[in-house]
Amino acid sequence: MGRRSRAKRADSASSRVSGQASDTASDASDPADVPASDDAPPSSDAAEQIRDRLEATPSEAPPSEPPPREPPREPQPSEAPASGALVSSAVSSPAGRPVNRSLPRSLWLTLFGALLPGLGLVIGGRKRLGAFVLTLWIGLVGLAVYVTLTRREDVLAAAVVPSRLLATSVLIGAVALLWIVVIVGSHRLLRPATAGRGARFTGALLVGVLTFAIAAPAALAVQSVLAQLDLVQNVFVAQDESKSATRPSTVNVKDPWEDRPRLNLLLLGGDDGPRRVGVRADTVIVASIDTKTGDTSLISMPRQLTFMPFPKDSPLRRFYPNGFGQEGLSLEGRLEWMLTAMYQNIPEAHPGILGPSDNEGADVVKQSVGEATGLKIDYYLQVNLQGFDDIVDALGGITVNVNERVAMGGISSSHIPPGQWIEPGPNQHLNGFRALWFARGRYGADDDQRQIRQRCAIKGIVDAADPTTLATKYQAIAKAGKNLLRTDIPQELLPALIQLAFKVKSATVSNVALDVSKLRLKYLHPDYEGLRETVEKALSAKPEPPSAAAGAGPTPGKSTPPGKSTSPGKPATSGKATPPAPTENLEDACAYHPTTDQPDS
Repeated sequence: MGRRSRAKRADSASSRVSGQASDTASDASDPADVPASDDAPPSSDAAEQIRDRLEATPSEAPPSEPPPREPPREPQPSEAPASGALVSSAVSSPAGRPVNRSLPRSLWLTLFGALLPGLGLVIGGRKRLGAFVLTLWIGLVGLAVYVTLTRREDVLAAAVVPSRLLATSVLIGAVALLWIVVIVGSHRLLRPATAGRGARFTGALLVGVLTFAIAAPAALAVQSVLAQLDLVQNVFVAQDESKSATRPSTVNVKDPWEDRPRLNLLLLGGDDGPRRVGVRADTVIVASIDTKTGDTSLISMPRQLTFMPFPKDSPLRRFYPNGFGQEGLSLEGRLEWMLTAMYQNIPEAHPGILGPSDNEGADVVKQSVGEATGLKIDYYLQVNLQGFDDIVDALGGITVNVNERVAMGGISSSHIPPGQWIEPGPNQHLNGFRALWFARGRYGADDDQRQIRQRCAIKGIVDAADPTTLATKYQAIAKAGKNLLRTDIPQELLPALIQLAFKVKSATVSNVALDVSKLRLKYLHPDYEGLRETVEKALSAKPEPPSAAAGAGPTPGKSTPPGKSTSPGKPATSGKATPPAPTENLEDACAYHPTTDQPDS
């Protein structure tokens, strides 16, 4: 009995221990140690084993400690949010909570980020990248403002160098592309991620408008730069790639005017047209420019001059020792021996006589005009009158004072009247078609009147070529200029010429007055020695400043024709006319002072 009671107590203790300690209960419930039935008496060996385990096991097991809790893991940037989770804006507040911006705020921030590239990246959380972009942008803008205000001449001088023009076009495209990338990236950081389709569409629309606002001007700028590149490469050829028998053999690129006090340019106006055979020099003007001050003197050569001389060292001197002309010809026969015919007739009669040349006619006229005026003609600039109207239209027209009726058509010798007239009037704005007739209309006018009008047309073009017009219409101007101009000015000289042109625009442009009667310019043998003396005297004199009224000219009804009194109520003077001054300012010559004698219809 004692042994059975001890076995029951051991079995009860074993059950209690199995509820508190699973490991001990598992061992106690092993089928090899525990009887299959409670009623079956345990064997002595089993009872002994249970007793031994009870003695070795503590009465109560200590409560188990909970496992240590891991700190919450922050989500990694590369981990995508769970499907269906709402994602806020990418920026977090100082407390670590995401900032969910409203749509209007995101759009305003995107706009400010476009105006100041990099600002949107800073606000969007990419502070280092945004600060770098913003600093770079401010530096570029500051550099552009500084160069525009202080180095404008250098910028325009660089605008005639082909390699710099090509680099500029690439730079403009790259800056525009990076600007657009910054705008798109800024908006992706600033947009509210919880917005619906409508909000996202609105944001995309704003980005599209900003992108277009940057891409369109950049494309226009690149096209203008490429148009300038095309103009420079087609009109101006490098010194070693072009041929000229009369221009200077070398160019001092560093300082072209170091030993050249004056630059003498020959301006030629060709009368080529769709129904004309060949080209004649309809306009011949020498522009002598003071390279220190920019003061310019224009010498208009009458196109009917005969027996034009050649220098002693010219090969043409052997064929025309007394000048280009023949004795005993009728007035009609003289037409082929005048200055206007030299451009075409001499190269046809003596091809290649001056040596390799890209424009033999221009080289012939350069030599002869230089000898007649006593000047060394450096370069020529030829304007084909067939494209004259195109350049005027590209500039938006020119404004001139019309002092006399100008015929648009008509043939004086055949007594065929013109169909239209340009009537007198101050500050008339002419399109290309009417400006061409203003410059070359012959009916009822002599060559002196035409030459004055041609000089005024040139002045009108210079006045119309203001910076605003050049910036907004440059592609059309460059296209017209490419088809309008021919020259032997090398590319290497263009930067220096641009800087000289700035001096000319702010200096005095005057006309050298030629006494037609004294110099016998309309006779068969003009006085070329007297012409050289007149030119030398005019260039040595200081140009007179324009009169106060030269800009707008006298108003209609208050003009003062030559020989009339300027004081109201006083009779007109009848004395001899005052001899013309050596030079006449072009502002005065082109002012409004209509003549009393007008051509009849």
